[in-house]
Amino acid sequence: ARSRSGSFAMAVGVHTDMASPHLYWTGSEALKEKYLPAICRGETLTAIAVTEPGGGSDVAAIRTRAVRDGDAWVLNGSKMFITNGATADVYFVAARVEAGDAGRRHRGISMFLVERHTPGFTVSRTLDKMGMRASDTAELSFQDVRVHADHLLGREGVGFYEVMRVFQRERLVAGLQAVAMAGRALEDTIAYVRERQAFGGPLADKQVVRHRIADLATLIEAARWLTYAACLKYQAGEEAVREISMVKLFTAEMVNRVAYECVQLHGGYGYMREYAIERFARDARLMPIGGGTSEIMREIIAKQLL
Repeated sequence: ARSRSGSFAMAVGVHTDMASPHLYWTGSEALKEKYLPAICRGETLTAIAVTEPGGGSDVAAIRTRAVRDGDAWVLNGSKMFITNGATADVYFVAARVEAGDAGRRHRGISMFLVERHTPGFTVSRTLDKMGMRASDTAELSFQDVRVHADHLLGREGVGFYEVMRVFQRERLVAGLQAVAMAGRALEDTIAYVRERQAFGGPLADKQVVRHRIADLATLIEAARWLTYAACLKYQAGEEAVREISMVKLFTAEMVNRVAYECVQLHGGYGYMREYAIERFARDARLMPIGGGTSEIMREIIAKQLL
């Protein structure tokens, strides 16, 4: 069965492909044994907490601090726009363990595992969003949050690189989600134009409508195969930063064009909440923002080419 809910897919995708890989890739065997079984069964929900109120795309600029105190780390700071933030049981939190000089800000960042009920951790507020409303997004606060030293994931000070590693996976998942969302929206729109009568016949008989549908189907297939090609390269362990960034950029722009055209083909009904296409248009607007903005993707691609 397939869902029309992009937000459900996003909540699950963050749990399975963006947050929990930090534990699988860099956690100790003891932490894996303790947490992974429940995570895999869906009994323990996870979130990744990197973005802060001051910005998200510039990961090296994070200000949340972690200070070693005996056999513990003490975290202070805040995080913003955290998917699953209001409901997660376990958070993978990026924090700065050393200042890093002006030219090497990416140095000195580490990832920590923080349980929901750790003293000092609070969900400051659940955010009211334009779209993806079935997936909670929250602001988090860390005030003298103490976690045991073994809750440090990977080597101290190299968390930036682990975040970048997971970002590649996240952007592929975002590309796949955008393709799936666009495909479902087009299916719904095709069903609508076949049924909707105007000027003596179904909209599907009108050339302008037929050509729009053909263009959208072609665009979606181009996005699908671009994404598959990047997935194959990533799976083979090859360098794929350029290709993955292209996927994130192209699919995010594609799904928003599809959203615009599908709403337009629905006419006035496309603007009404009773039709799923209205929610799709709101959900799609997140795709060029979350997981790396389209502007950042263009900059990454340009750096790879020039």
